[in-house]
Amino acid sequence: MKKTEKSIDKDIGESTGMKTKLKEVRVQDAIGLRLAHDLTQIIPGTFKGRLFKRGHAITEADIPSLLDIGKEHIYIMELDEEELHEDDAAIRMAKALADESLLLTEPHEGKVSIKSPIMGITHIAKEVVEAINGIGEIALATVKTDAVVTEGSPLAATRAIPLVVSKNKVEEVERIAAKYWEQHRKAPLQVRPFRKLRAGLLTTGGEVYHGRIQDKFGPAVAEKLRALGSEVAEQRFAPDDRQIIVKEIHYLLSQGYDMILVTGGMSVDPDDRTPGAIAAAGADIVSYGTPMLPGSMLLIGYIGEIPIMGLPGCVMHDPYTSFDVLLPKLLAGDRIVREDIVGLGYGGLLGR
Repeated sequence: MKKTEKSIDKDIGESTGMKTKLKEVRVQDAIGLRLAHDLTQIIPGTFKGRLFKRGHAITEADIPSLLDIGKEHIYIMELDEEELHEDDAAIRMAKALADESLLLTEPHEGKVSIKSPIMGITHIAKEVVEAINGIGEIALATVKTDAVVTEGSPLAATRAIPLVVSKNKVEEVERIAAKYWEQHRKAPLQVRPFRKLRAGLLTTGGEVYHGRIQDKFGPAVAEKLRALGSEVAEQRFAPDDRQIIVKEIHYLLSQGYDMILVTGGMSVDPDDRTPGAIAAAGADIVSYGTPMLPGSMLLIGYIGEIPIMGLPGCVMHDPYTSFDVLLPKLLAGDRIVREDIVGLGYGGLLGR
């Protein structure tokens, strides 16, 4: 019996409007034929992934595995020149959207993943993502902008929803991406590297200054900076005395540190002197208070070009606070302005 004797020509355009044809062949008759797409195996609770890759030539030994995943037939593709296979569509979309430094995986089950080559902070053009997903029959899924990623972290994934998709749709993705490049001189998807900064840390509070309790702020802040590739270069201590705090801030500035962090004394209690001392030290206050929880009492400002932050008590015990939101932006070289702070209330409930 010839391999094609029990074949059935199927025009998938019957349901999709596409011109590409798939030829259905019984697996027992498919030895030597090549798959038109990846085949996935799912073993509940154990495995989900690609069992056979697109282009795999079927062998007699493959037949039991194909039947085990419910494939009594395979499909041979006759691709129309006006259409693209899902793998090729995903590759073209990923290449159009990604900064040239980003890493693209090979197609896997019709999907191409875009990954970061470095530790840094993401730039994701939300308007581009929404425009592309409005085209139909294609998908672009991304992380949010300003997300911290490490080497190998996924930023985005592209795919076509059907097995084949119109070239026009992919070309529209390429036009949207090209227009963004032209207007902004950067890719819709990119990762900005962190700078390695040296911070001066001033811990305030008589209870710590006089040794009544152990300092827990210093280790917590140092670990947060270390995790992002920066460091606390020096830690100083001061009582709740405005003039002494001002003097210590000026000392840290004189050491040439890239950032000044002041901990403690950030509440509304009358004896908490830190916010006033930061202002008295010459800081231009961007915001005292942020619409984020935990960390609403955070202060951020600048003395010249040097960022200075007053950190509330939650930073030493909560794993993720307003400090963790703003620190990566500073490490990436952003200058925080009032509008940035105002916009952080949406999604600002951090301790959920």
